[in-house]
Amino acid sequence: MRRIGLTGGIGSGKSTVARTLVACGAVLVDTDAIARSLTLPGGAALPALAATFGADIIAADGALDRDRMRRIAFDDPRARLRLEAVLHPLIGAEAARQAAMADDAPIVFDVPLLVESRHWRSRVERVLVVDCSERAQVERVVERSGWSEDAVRRVISQQASRAQRRAVADAVIFNEGLTLEALQAEVLALWALWMPSVPRA
Repeated sequence: MRRIGLTGGIGSGKSTVARTLVACGAVLVDTDAIARSLTLPGGAALPALAATFGADIIAADGALDRDRMRRIAFDDPRARLRLEAVLHPLIGAEAARQAAMADDAPIVFDVPLLVESRHWRSRVERVLVVDCSERAQVERVVERSGWSEDAVRRVISQQASRAQRRAVADAVIFNEGLTLEALQAEVLALWALWMPSVPRA
């Protein structure tokens, strides 16, 4: 078993779990990071996004105006589908390229929309879900990003529900009320169970 799909809602602590898996020896393919790189100045997705949504979604620095694009996508489900039609093929191609460079190392695909996607579940062998209550999600994101509670709840409403994620999970880490050390211990125990033949880095 070499391909793990990692997912969880915004503010669940998924990035901390990903870092721990990398410390164990996994190669991380982060689809959020890929999406950001595609929308930086000169990014491969920008021409198609500008053609689809208009040149005013490009900020003065040449990058995608992410706040404006987020508002457009949240306000109009059809716009969200058009956005995904541009980004998802590019993200998938770059994720495949990065995975091909991993040699024999286990690969962790960090995919926030794994449950919502028709494709990702078939590309991984196990799914690890990082879960917590919606209250914890809101508190964490407000604290780290300065977003309003309403903005965070709107993002949560656009994502798969906790029940939907848990339904496809091979393992769930409930990341609430845990110290960092306790969370890492749970990840290490799962790594030992899933990757018994892979020595920790």
